[in-house]
Amino acid sequence: MKVVLITGFESFNLDLYKQAAVALGRACPAISLRVFSDRDLGPRRAEVEAALQGADVFFSSLLFDFDQARRWGVEWLRARIGRIPVRLIFESSLELMEATQVGGFKMAAGGKSKGPPPAVKKVLSLFGSGREEDKMVGYLSFLKIGPKLLKFLPGQKVRDLRTWLTAYSYWNQGGLANVVSMFLYLAKECFGLEAGGAAPQEVVETPATGCLHPAHPGYFAGPAKYMRWYEREGPVRDPSAPTVGILLYRKHVITEQPYIAQLVECLEQYGLRPLPIFINGVEAHTVVRDSLTTTHEQQLLRSGVQTSPTLSREAVLVDAIVNTVGFPLVGGPAGTMEGGRQSEIAKAILGAKNVPYVVAAPLLIQDMASWVRDGIGGLQSVVLYSLPELDGAIDTVPLGGLVGDNIFLVPERVKRLANRLHKWVALRRMAPQERKLAILVYGFPPGVGATGTAALLNVPKSLERVLALLKQEGYDLGEVGEDLEGAGEAIVAALAAQDDQRAIAEGPIPFLPDNDILVSRLEKQWGELGKYQGLSARGASVVSGIQLGNVWIGPLLGVEGDPMRLLFERDLTPHPQYAAFYKWLQQDFGASAVLHMGMHGTGALRGPRGAAGGPGPHAMNAVLCCAVLCCAVLCCAVLMRTALAPRRFRSMPPGCTSTCRCYAVPTVHLPARLASCPPAEGPRLLPRPLLVRCRSLHTALAPSPSSSMQVVENRIFSEGLHVLGQAPPPDQTAQYLSAYFGDDLPPEAAVRIRDLLALNSEELRSVARALNGEYILPEAGGDLLRDGAGVLPTGRNIHAMDPYRMPSLAALDRGSKAAEAILQAHREANDGAWPETVAVNLWGLDSIKTKGESVAIALHMVGARLVKEGTGRIARFELVPLGELGGRPRVDVLCNMSGIFRDSFQNVVELLDDCFQRAADADEPPELNFVRKHALAMKAQGLTNPAARLFSNPAGKPLPPDALPTCSPGCTCLPAGSCCDYGSMVNERVGASNWEDGDELGNTWVSRNAFSYGRGGERGTARPEVLQELLKTTDRVVQEIDSVEYGLTDIQEYYANTGALKRAAQAARPGAKVGCSIVEAFSKEVKPRELEEVLRLEYRSKLLNPKWAEAMAAQGSGGAFEISQRMTAMVGWGATTDFREDWTWDQAAETYALDPEMAARLRWANPQAFGNVLRRMLEAAGRGMWNADAQTLRQLQQMYADMDDELEGVKR
Repeated sequence: MKVVLITGFESFNLDLYKQAAVALGRACPAISLRVFSDRDLGPRRAEVEAALQGADVFFSSLLFDFDQARRWGVEWLRARIGRIPVRLIFESSLELMEATQVGGFKMAAGGKSKGPPPAVKKVLSLFGSGREEDKMVGYLSFLKIGPKLLKFLPGQKVRDLRTWLTAYSYWNQGGLANVVSMFLYLAKECFGLEAGGAAPQEVVETPATGCLHPAHPGYFAGPAKYMRWYEREGPVRDPSAPTVGILLYRKHVITEQPYIAQLVECLEQYGLRPLPIFINGVEAHTVVRDSLTTTHEQQLLRSGVQTSPTLSREAVLVDAIVNTVGFPLVGGPAGTMEGGRQSEIAKAILGAKNVPYVVAAPLLIQDMASWVRDGIGGLQSVVLYSLPELDGAIDTVPLGGLVGDNIFLVPERVKRLANRLHKWVALRRMAPQERKLAILVYGFPPGVGATGTAALLNVPKSLERVLALLKQEGYDLGEVGEDLEGAGEAIVAALAAQDDQRAIAEGPIPFLPDNDILVSRLEKQWGELGKYQGLSARGASVVSGIQLGNVWIGPLLGVEGDPMRLLFERDLTPHPQYAAFYKWLQQDFGASAVLHMGMHGTGALRGPRGAAGGPGPHAMNAVLCCAVLCCAVLCCAVLMRTALAPRRFRSMPPGCTSTCRCYAVPTVHLPARLASCPPAEGPRLLPRPLLVRCRSLHTALAPSPSSSMQVVENRIFSEGLHVLGQAPPPDQTAQYLSAYFGDDLPPEAAVRIRDLLALNSEELRSVARALNGEYILPEAGGDLLRDGAGVLPTGRNIHAMDPYRMPSLAALDRGSKAAEAILQAHREANDGAWPETVAVNLWGLDSIKTKGESVAIALHMVGARLVKEGTGRIARFELVPLGELGGRPRVDVLCNMSGIFRDSFQNVVELLDDCFQRAADADEPPELNFVRKHALAMKAQGLTNPAARLFSNPAGKPLPPDALPTCSPGCTCLPAGSCCDYGSMVNERVGASNWEDGDELGNTWVSRNAFSYGRGGERGTARPEVLQELLKTTDRVVQEIDSVEYGLTDIQEYYANTGALKRAAQAARPGAKVGCSIVEAFSKEVKPRELEEVLRLEYRSKLLNPKWAEAMAAQGSGGAFEISQRMTAMVGWGATTDFREDWTWDQAAETYALDPEMAARLRWANPQAFGNVLRRMLEAAGRGMWNADAQTLRQLQQMYADMDDELEGVKR
């Protein structure tokens, strides 16, 4: 009997299987066992194929097709195992499991048996608790006892089923003896082959679940028995030590993986009492539900609230729960591809426990080397982050990973986990008045009025409500009084003053602990430390902020040098002042938690999915944030951040929702003082040259900002900014619903949404719960119009989506319709000619919110459709035959990917790359396949990888000067040594007025986006020649707008990418017109519009709409900054697309500068922002974008000179 065994997810068992092959050869020379792993399907494919050709038995376990390499392997295997008589495939891809066959027993499509006899079905129904979520647990119970029961049922089909069940039992129980006996049993039952004295033994069983400890032989039957032993003999007997339930993967336990004992002992070393419970995976929820309890749950029971009828009377009290298996809590590995099907049950279980639920696991899908090199991506990211977040998991910590076929822990990572668990528990046990809280507000870029701003959030007013909440909760706010009206603006003004270079600092404070490696990395990246303000290599720095008792408020990211690089560096070696700030938070201030008003720097830095989250003691995010627990208040529509940050809460702008997440972190303290002054004068009379200590703030809570939405020329727009925890009044709710839904909303649905919107006050309650270390209910973020009422109420822990189902069916339908409309409109405008190449922007936020509409647009252009495997996961983008395209050609597609899309949807990138390669290789006429036409032309020029179509920013490794792609000889658009991997840098140049003409900005875009991504080693390969050839054939650019809150004119990224891409294509083909189609994904109809039309609509409905202007100006400093940013964007669109229509600048000047009342309000609220408004108007006139009359120019110039003097402190 010849057996070929290929294992996947259990590569840690390869040595065991190889030992079994040796043992089988000795016991029965007639049995040969060849052992491979899924990684061998590439380099050793010929050897595997030769082994399969003569095989009698094919055995495979935990073999999935979660990336392109393995997908090819699965397809390749399916085509070659069909003739092997016995095929056993356990817990693998459904397409492979369908091939299972033992005699007359076969697996059908979808992985279901073709029909056990009715008696077997009856027996199976008797197992389990009867609950839907417990069916898999009951199924495992049946697998254990099924072979014994089936002895008494007649029929060959039953016998074959019993053989399959017995083989599964051997495999599931694991261990060398069981594996050897499994193959001896198959030889006897399937081939009549006896092994003499080496007959198969009975299955050596280990419990399906149980507890263990390295100091105790054997297993404990359950947590109660374990804890009784531990309290007598365990290493940590201090009853006050936190008890942590730890879920372990049973297969790792029974194969005696060394890391398990190491993990338990390390946690004990750091003062925790571990409760290690091993599970198969599917029992995770039953163990947490029935065997673990908490003080919160016991309080509920005493108050008469029943949490679960199956809760054991001997359930053990725990302070936190750590899942080292990953995957969803309900379903485990079996539920991996089912997304959030059972997430509601997990929410109910974890909500009743109300303790931190943390996923901390070793990487088993990718190895340590790839973690260091590329960060955590693909299915590993889904298993470790995306799926657990559906359950509300927080604070994911990768503990180690594979080195070869062995699992190793990284001790520093275990220390980090223990440290954070201690802090979560301490937060829960600490009285509010004893906690130290740091509240961080945005402060970048410095000098333009950005301090105290956040996406769609009124930070000053939200600060007032948060401070009121903290005072109510019992936090020590020093001398802060009950009246807080105006306090938010006063605090923001004080923080902005501290950004002034003339500020007087009190200090110094400690910089970084002595660590030559870290300091040398900082100096290598940023230069001599002593050149930065308030910072020296001798160990001193200055941190600005305001302290109110135990609450410290400060700006983040407003630092000198080139602070945007902080967001772009692949290894995230942060700016020295930034690093000093976080070490000060950890060591000097000693904050219990940090609350971010808007997600910025730290959240992205902490996200361990990138290479910065790599193993070892010198990963910067671990160094700076391992001792930090953080919350972030976000608009629930800002979903791309959810792919970066470990925990966030949701909030809601007028017509949007709000979101928060939370961690705990020690912070830092720097003295500051706020002068006493009348409420109306407070923000204006702050002593700007000073760092000040905040002693008292006496004012009253301001009225709510408007939350209404207006339709202007049939356009929906967001009016004003959201205040955290503030529900819209009834009239504004009605206006909001009318604007979003018109007459299409049934009355009962309208009442439901109205009631959910009224729950916005829960946003503040969730902030308080997070700062208490409690469990926050998770929910998918999104847009109410697109995603329905499920995004409400706000104040929950948001997550994004499952990338393995992108695009969704709805997105495919809308995207296909949009693409078809774009093609037809292009033909109508171009005498029936088809576009040869269409550039489609693939953005992370857009793709998350629309579930992949932009991907669907690209697929329709090239003529491709989805191929799904049994679970609904997309396995391939398959070319539609030319005959089914209705006579049209395949249109070539240049995909311009944002960094977030590239890093978050690696599986989609690989699928698209595979699709483009298939199109380039298709045996089709070039005149009907433009992908092939262009690839052949580039191949004739000697270009490598002419099918590359997915371009983005560089991968992050420093590039030597001779390796930099350039747009022209002598180009300096991309500086030598650049490591940036996010952004086109066009907006930076526009913001700094550092450009001469639009072509220069187009060249900058080309230099920043000449890097190709795809399968295999295509990870940021510089291919500027391929990109230039594609630009020469680009007839049209396509951009989706995913929400009403942020349109083309609202943020810098649209002109910096869409506008600059259009300019680059125009420059590559002089004399030809490059069109640009805008698809508004928030609209019910799919009607692409030309870029110029959308710009006009947006300017009329928002920036130049008196109602919008008034609402935004009423938001204080944050509203003034929003207006200022849109003026910069006007310059950006003029620079990149030559959109230069005088009426836009005329009305902007009349509205914001020449209206004395409006000008005074903006100048008072945010002098720096108002200065930028004036500066952009003068710049537009100076660059020929605006033909302003001489009198208007003189007035603006005088206003700007006066404003500049005021900012510089010049008195006349």
